[in-house]
Amino acid sequence: MSNYHIKHLEEYYQVYRKSVRNPEAFWEEIAEEHFLWRKKWDNVLSWDFKKPEIKWFEGAKLNITENCIDRHLATRGDKTAILFEPNDPNEEAQHITYKELYKRVNKLANVLKDNGIKKGDRVCIYLPMIPELAVSLLACARIGAIHSVVFAGFSSTALATRINDSDCKLVITSDGSYRGKKTIDLKGIVDEALDDCSGVNTVLVVNRINSEISMKEGRDQWLQPLLDKASESLTATVMDAEDPLFILYTSGSTGTPKGMVHTTGGYMVYSAYTFKNVFQYKEDDIYWCTADIGWITGHSYIVYGPLANGATTVMFEGVPSYPDYGRFWDIVEKHKITQFYTAPTAIRALAKEGVEHVEKHDLSSLKVLGTVGEPINEEAWHWYDDNIGKKNSPIVDTWWQTETGGIMITPIPFSTPTKPTYATLPFIGIQPALMDEKGKEIKGNQTDGRLCIKFPWPSIARTIWGNHQRYKDTYFSAYENMYFTGDGALRDEVGYYRITGRVDDVIIVSGHNLGTAPIEDAINEHPAVSESAIVGFPHDVKGNALYGYVILKETGESRNHDNLRKEINQIITEQIGPIAKLDKIQFTNGLPKTRSGKIMRRILRKIASKDTSNLGDTSTLLNPECVQDIMDNVL
Repeated sequence: MSNYHIKHLEEYYQVYRKSVRNPEAFWEEIAEEHFLWRKKWDNVLSWDFKKPEIKWFEGAKLNITENCIDRHLATRGDKTAILFEPNDPNEEAQHITYKELYKRVNKLANVLKDNGIKKGDRVCIYLPMIPELAVSLLACARIGAIHSVVFAGFSSTALATRINDSDCKLVITSDGSYRGKKTIDLKGIVDEALDDCSGVNTVLVVNRINSEISMKEGRDQWLQPLLDKASESLTATVMDAEDPLFILYTSGSTGTPKGMVHTTGGYMVYSAYTFKNVFQYKEDDIYWCTADIGWITGHSYIVYGPLANGATTVMFEGVPSYPDYGRFWDIVEKHKITQFYTAPTAIRALAKEGVEHVEKHDLSSLKVLGTVGEPINEEAWHWYDDNIGKKNSPIVDTWWQTETGGIMITPIPFSTPTKPTYATLPFIGIQPALMDEKGKEIKGNQTDGRLCIKFPWPSIARTIWGNHQRYKDTYFSAYENMYFTGDGALRDEVGYYRITGRVDDVIIVSGHNLGTAPIEDAINEHPAVSESAIVGFPHDVKGNALYGYVILKETGESRNHDNLRKEINQIITEQIGPIAKLDKIQFTNGLPKTRSGKIMRRILRKIASKDTSNLGDTSTLLNPECVQDIMDNVL
């Protein structure tokens, strides 16, 4: 029997050793015993990080939805699969059983087929956190269409870029969405995006907020009448283990977002196995991840990982501050949540509001707490431990990425002793390495370097959609025969890892990866702007916030600076989305550059963080005099 459920530290070490000594045998055993395959693989793993090319369970045939739904029908048909908690606390929660989910997925899959969608076609999903979002992912997977979910907070420009990059034929959206007291016109954003997307023939619209919207004849259709007519049975399309399951876009440090491609077999095995162990899920648990399905966390740990384990997974439409800052704890109490997985940003925002919102609620059902999206700071970790877990619920501080598909470094609750701010030990099968700047591996403990992974794991992204060269350049060219994460890390005296943040031009704000280049490109489109540079600086709630240094053209010098700041943030909101707005904008006459013209962001980061104790040697800069000027006028 394989160790599908690790229960103590000794077992972790035993299973970990087995998984790295013979990874193929280890993952083969897990895959064989715990999943449904139409045909077994010919080969467990073939890989070459130089090309790079990675294939898991090659030749195997399956459909991931049969593993997430069909196989549970006989034993868990009446169990709640998705528990939907709406934005308005007065609206009743929905319990969607596995039987009901089966019917809903088949109906939507049949609607997609009737609209010409077939295996390999791309479908863009731009929906709020409502059950139709999870159903849409599964309906695409049911027929072998590749889903591309775009977070419903992105602007029409960002949406259009993603639709065009993966050449989507169909969009699933809603008339609008609720966000606290506000409503957002999602259909209007889609209409604007589709002005620039010639490949989309069909838009299916969910009625969520009953708003007046325009429907384009021949393209737009209300979804519900189509579902009412659709059959609730459908044979799942047989997929190859290496067929793409989804594309998910993540910010790059340069240029356009990267469409990470995840394939079917390996992703299924890894997301399910990590879910079971990292959250120590048991049959009657009620698990809640507060992320949006628009991010990888939602794909792996709201939809695929939980459902492959026959779990009850909670979807929450609202925000933690509505109707007040006790909403999360109200939901925990109401549904007797056992595992709670959220972002450090949310924890810091709630901690700021005081414990009176927590103390009103009974949180005794909680067994495991988790954090995701960015490293958690010590103060937030202790607040979470003291007030939410009451020191009884271990905190799993999970490190992973869109590119990795699943959790990579994490404590296993009730097994790994936790340490504030440390993601602790590598998950089963994960072989981390710390590298120095010269490309040599740093051995031993009490050291720090750039975090790489030496050996492929089943859910590693296989490529960037339409640009394999960029995939190679970004992840496999910095260090020979290694996957480079882009993060720095330190390893303490017992081998625990602490992630120290990005070492490239990606800034993590409120758990979202934001590339500096697209934001700078947007700012530079302002007619008064000559040049700009964006850096991150520490923020009490968001972890990092964005600081912009902007050089104005002569025409902009005489303009009111506060108005200019508003206009710049308006452009960013339109082109990328409100999540990328700048907290501070400093107008300056120059930016520190090397002789080759590269902006020295390291210096700008230090100034923005008010840490000017060691700026290094600035005399070699092309324009060293601008550094003092920027320091004198820092905001």
